[in-house]
Amino acid sequence: MKGWRYLYAGTLVLAVVVGVGLWNPLNRADAKKDHTDKIPRFVVDPSWPKPLPNRWVTGEVAGTCIDSQDHIFTVTRRNLDALETSFGWPPSPPVIEFDGEGNVVNAWGNPAILPNGIHGCFVDHEDNVWIGGNGDGIVQKYSHDGSTLLLQIGTRGVCDSPTGACGLPSSNSSPVLLNQPADIAVDPSNGDAYIADGYGNHRVAVFNRSGLFLRQWGSPGTGPGQFAPGGGGHPHCVVFDKRGLLYVCDRANDRIQVFDKMGNLQGIIPVKPGTGSVPGPFGRPDGSGRGAVGSANDLHFSIDRAEKYMYVNDVGNSTLWIFDRFAGNRILGGFGRPGHQAGEFTLFHSVAVDSKGNMYTGETVGGRRSQKFVPRGHVSADQLEIFRGSPVYDPLPWAGRSGRDAD
Repeated sequence: MKGWRYLYAGTLVLAVVVGVGLWNPLNRADAKKDHTDKIPRFVVDPSWPKPLPNRWVTGEVAGTCIDSQDHIFTVTRRNLDALETSFGWPPSPPVIEFDGEGNVVNAWGNPAILPNGIHGCFVDHEDNVWIGGNGDGIVQKYSHDGSTLLLQIGTRGVCDSPTGACGLPSSNSSPVLLNQPADIAVDPSNGDAYIADGYGNHRVAVFNRSGLFLRQWGSPGTGPGQFAPGGGGHPHCVVFDKRGLLYVCDRANDRIQVFDKMGNLQGIIPVKPGTGSVPGPFGRPDGSGRGAVGSANDLHFSIDRAEKYMYVNDVGNSTLWIFDRFAGNRILGGFGRPGHQAGEFTLFHSVAVDSKGNMYTGETVGGRRSQKFVPRGHVSADQLEIFRGSPVYDPLPWAGRSGRDAD
């Protein structure tokens, strides 16, 4: 479609994997059928979403999730800046439901009841909507239309710490309290909720469908099975694959850790190592005064039966990386760069993929928007302009290729 901006890129960085047998393809036929030598291509749809009603303005888009009808939910923090407020622009409701064309289908949420510092969302197999809050100690489960609060895990305003205050120091141990949870995944086989209890605590906490504590794993550290010390969302995401393995974003340690449902470590996938240890994008000071944010922020899988590709949101490098799960979780390429234009990212925070393969992203802080990327076939690796810079910090890690979609 004319006018669509095309951003695509590649790199040949290898991801070293821990674990034996975990990353093999389901069978060789699937590997060939799923374009082993090709890389998925996406183009940004600058017309998505449609203009919001009533002159709404979104704050930080803290989570993106998709229901069984391919409707897209965004959870926003309503934190408009002083200029927006002075103009009298109204903040959008915290939860907005869009259809695939970008029209608002529904919007809801009482800020007095929802978690403080909304962070992450998940739509389960029954189309219930789960929301966490990294400024609070709760995860909530709502009916699809938001009319009914079905379950709350934790206590609003009270966190798992020695004093009950939210933030550090944390206890990392309570069976009834959370500490600034970042994300949620629900097991469709039994309704158990797996919570990335990661901004204050540093664990994955598991509760049954009634909200009763079952188990946990994780502690602050850099070793296998641990999550980065300090604040900042470690773990930051929890995502199941079709085999029931749980992929957990360990953002400041620049890696994804893979566990079975009991918390046994199955593998570790590095994502641009070093990003979380040096301030500024690409590991260099950027003049903003902020610290490093790390790489692995969120992830999703491709829609083929074997989930050949893994899409990883790298917040520190403003890039969406495409990993090949049949080739040792190697980074094939990616797209994005820092900025505010269509296809660029500012504090790239969340990613979700619908049943047609369309990708939706959300940005926080200076970005505060959602974008849609549409799949447009594949390209061969030899078609890419490979940037041959540092394998850790590339000034243009997406290889700097842009133009117009020819379709």
